[in-house]
Amino acid sequence: MPVFLNLTEFNQSDRCEHFSCLERSVSSAVYILLYVCSAAVVLLTVCGNLLVIISVYHFKQLHTPTNILILSLSVSDFLVGTLVMPPMLIWRIESCWFFDMHYCIIFLVTSYFLTSLSIYNIALIAVERYLALSNPFLYTDTISSTTMCIVVCSNWFVCLVYNTAFYYFNGSFTHFVLCPGDCYLFLHGILFAIDLVITFICPCSVIIILYTLVFVIAKKHATAIRQLNNHTQAKTQKITSHLMKSERKAAKVLGILVFVFLGCLLPYFIYSLLGDIIEIQEETLQNLAVLVYLNSTVNPVIYALFHRWFRKCIKFIITLQIFQKDSDLMNVLS
Repeated sequence: MPVFLNLTEFNQSDRCEHFSCLERSVSSAVYILLYVCSAAVVLLTVCGNLLVIISVYHFKQLHTPTNILILSLSVSDFLVGTLVMPPMLIWRIESCWFFDMHYCIIFLVTSYFLTSLSIYNIALIAVERYLALSNPFLYTDTISSTTMCIVVCSNWFVCLVYNTAFYYFNGSFTHFVLCPGDCYLFLHGILFAIDLVITFICPCSVIIILYTLVFVIAKKHATAIRQLNNHTQAKTQKITSHLMKSERKAAKVLGILVFVFLGCLLPYFIYSLLGDIIEIQEETLQNLAVLVYLNSTVNPVIYALFHRWFRKCIKFIITLQIFQKDSDLMNVLS
């Protein structure tokens, strides 16, 4: 998440006066510890998401519409870990932006693109889970892996075009103002409101509404499963019960992922919206931005805790069994 501010909150003349480099007041031991912890977080983010990417891409059993969305989210999280987190954590530790203006612009464009992409990936996951649970037969007939690949590619393309146009019309490429020691994007008032609706209010509303409906449907499914178990279970009933349980479990795990994401995202946007009411503190803004990025670290941990297939894939990858002949056909779901 780039650190952006509404231009109406600051006068043109005092933009750079509001922020300044802070002197480091910690001991050398703490300073080194901060860098070690930051390196560990970046490494966990990169390696964790890389394991998810390799797992979903390599094993054919995992080529499902749901996992294609997980793959898209993991790719964006992987890019956050490689391109965005290192400079952001250095900036936070040093309390000063040591890189030049051009790298600042690249950092802002990349981070904003990946953040908006992650939000819409999560929204697509909510839509996919709703369709899978509300009408499973229609979902099976209409939503294939190929269809989901097209949706995911379209999502990446639209987010890229939107963010490029957004930065162009905001004047970031031609009239970008970089305060000494800082890397902030000042948005014009109208663009700030438009962007807030497009990248936050609309997708988050879709996420909250659809996942509320998903949990209502999941509760109905649980009741239906209990009723099936109370009767003589024919073969078709067992299959139906198994499928319903599988879809409910997927909805539960992805629901945890969604609400962890919202928990990391909401504080930043709420604090940004309160800019007209309270005085924005540089350190607080940076801390909340880091919290947004840490979601990219947490996602693979959620998969590892709740997905048996992911733990099994990690074992195959670490032991290099994926290099064996026909390893892509290995059973990772049992």
